Amino acid sequence: MIEPYYQTDLGKLYCGDCVTVMRSIPENSIDLTVTSPPYDNLRDYKGYSFDFENVARELFRITANGGIVVWVVGDATVDGSETGTSFKQALFFKQIGFNLHDTMIWCKSKMPQNHNRYEQGFEYMLVFSKCKPKLFNGIRDKINTEAGAVAHASYRDKDGEVKKTSSFNKTIIAEKGLRTNVWFITPCLSNSNRNGHPAPFPEQLARDHILSWSNEGDLVLDPFMGSGTTGKMAEITRRKWMGIEISKEYCDMAIPRLKRWKGQVRFDTLPQDDESHPTPAQEPSQRAGHDD
Repeated sequence: MIEPYYQTDLGKLYCGDCVTVMRSIPENSIDLTVTSPPYDNLRDYKGYSFDFENVARELFRITANGGIVVWVVGDATVDGSETGTSFKQALFFKQIGFNLHDTMIWCKSKMPQNHNRYEQGFEYMLVFSKCKPKLFNGIRDKINTEAGAVAHASYRDKDGEVKKTSSFNKTIIAEKGLRTNVWFITPCLSNSNRNGHPAPFPEQLARDHILSWSNEGDLVLDPFMGSGTTGKMAEITRRKWMGIEISKEYCDMAIPRLKRWKGQVRFDTLPQDDESHPTPAQEPSQRAGHDD
């Protein structure tokens, strides 16, 4: 295995090409990957590019059965047409054996105006699973407006007939319910929140996926580590982690963040210094613009 560039009791940061480093990782060993690749040349990544197909193949090889890959991606507009990169990548992940478990949406705000189309206010959070997911820790923070009332649950069958469920008139609606797969999370907009990285994603986004798809002690990977957000959130939530970043400059940006929080706090006392953390279940008045 390649020597780590930096490590804590819970994790290791490797400085190098992610495909090369992943080839040294044992198969079926990663419980969760949370990452956002440098897609469509939308930002300057120090001149580096990545081999998507080999990255995807290595992710499939090293992901444990029941493991999850969260792939945060969007599309550029070139010559008046969106590239469709997100769809092409999703289909390739399926082609090599992953299941497309969920197509989630990250809603953002304060996007540049497009002039001849609606503002691009979201990115995809594609959730791939290797076999059936081994766990799901659903976050229940959606405010139920009818909390305390009796649930009248029903469903419509194939013939269109509405039928009552077995819990009809038996279940009291809880104060909070399971959030949807559309998450409203404010992006890192100011230079101070970007930690020197051109496209960091918010800490809350990384944290909530880590909480949803893994348990304490599981191993979380980010093959495009950037300024260290995934590693930091894994550290805070007591997951083991592995980060890979090809740029030495970005590795050096990540280390102070990882040093500051290693093993010191838990997710219920999430620090507020790097980004703000609005409640995702509450849609902002202006729809809420990535780090790995």
